[in-house]
Amino acid sequence: MAKLNESCSFCGRPKNEINLLIAGLSGNICDACVEQAHLIVQESEMPSKRHREKFNLSKQEIPRPMEIKKFLDQYVIGQDDAKRYLSVSVYNHYKRLMQKPAVDDVEIEKSNIIMVGPTGTGKTLLAKTIARLLKVPFTIVDATVLTEAGYVGEDIESILTRLLQVADYNVESAQRGIVFIDEIDKIARKSDNPSITRDVSGEGVQQGLLKLLEGSIVNVPPQGGRKHPEQKLIAVDTKDILFICGGAFDGIEKKIAQRLRVQVVGYTASKEKHLIDRENLLQYIGPQDLKSFGLIPEIIGRLPILTYLNPLDRETLRNILTEPKNSIIKQYIKIFAMDDVVLTFDNEVLDYIVDKAIEFKLGARGLRSITEEIMIDPMFHFPSTGEKRLHITLEYAKEKVERSNSKRLNVA
Repeated sequence: MAKLNESCSFCGRPKNEINLLIAGLSGNICDACVEQAHLIVQESEMPSKRHREKFNLSKQEIPRPMEIKKFLDQYVIGQDDAKRYLSVSVYNHYKRLMQKPAVDDVEIEKSNIIMVGPTGTGKTLLAKTIARLLKVPFTIVDATVLTEAGYVGEDIESILTRLLQVADYNVESAQRGIVFIDEIDKIARKSDNPSITRDVSGEGVQQGLLKLLEGSIVNVPPQGGRKHPEQKLIAVDTKDILFICGGAFDGIEKKIAQRLRVQVVGYTASKEKHLIDRENLLQYIGPQDLKSFGLIPEIIGRLPILTYLNPLDRETLRNILTEPKNSIIKQYIKIFAMDDVVLTFDNEVLDYIVDKAIEFKLGARGLRSITEEIMIDPMFHFPSTGEKRLHITLEYAKEKVERSNSKRLNVA
């Protein structure tokens, strides 16, 4: 009887290059191919073995827009207009999932939303907060890492990869999810002038996003497309996925101001100019301003709901510091309480933190960085001292912030 060829029948490697060769009736297989086959089987069985959550909410169980906004109010201060738009969009998304095959040829289409506002005004916080309430898969992705296929960065399809991961690789569940795309202003067209270099992280990404926002069947690599090119692709229909986009659009106020100056001409020019709030031009934002900034008309048309976030004034920042359920001050109080330390602040300290945040122009994010500068030394020393009370005075806060600022100046 002839001996079998002593090499792997799958990959063709000879026996001297293999750790273990398993012989069969009409062929051999090496240990590496066995492991690869095992992974392929696991991947194909993944959706059936995982928990398959069905959307079986009744109409009475779906949170109403006012209920959604009330929930957002517990964690996000102000921004009522953005909350209203967001609440209505999410509620309508639930209703779209409930719609049955149309008998009257009327099918509810999704309305993707775009939020515009300065950094630190709460765009990402709104998205994270609403994710707590939803009973659909929800993920947040950053547009800054996206590039056209074939270039350094992540493919556009990686957005759906993350949604699949959140949905436990249940395709049916992922297809009714919500995606928040942050920093969408960073993929604006870099220039209107033609160039020999491709805009692979700007207009190229916008073109790639069109099929996702509009609704189409996309082949998605479950583990990311570039690190695992051999993986089996998963088909995902984006028709029922709601996309919420957010961006600072730094400098778009200039575009709005130019447009408003053009419009307020004639006999009523002075009257109309008087009615314009020059301190908050974002409230007048329109699709044409997004186009002037660098978004292509096709993508603007697929984001029909446009809302804005107001810049944070002093009173709002003061409330953000203490009022929400997870406010910054409450978080530090809890951190010290875990070491049985009672933490208190002078009211003047809180006002000082707000004043510094306004001075640095960092929005709500500035509140945390300034508070961290004040609290870093106590957080380092108190767990070892055994003391049970800590009171922060205005003098102490000023000393810590000014010392931190002087260090930066010396380094500079």
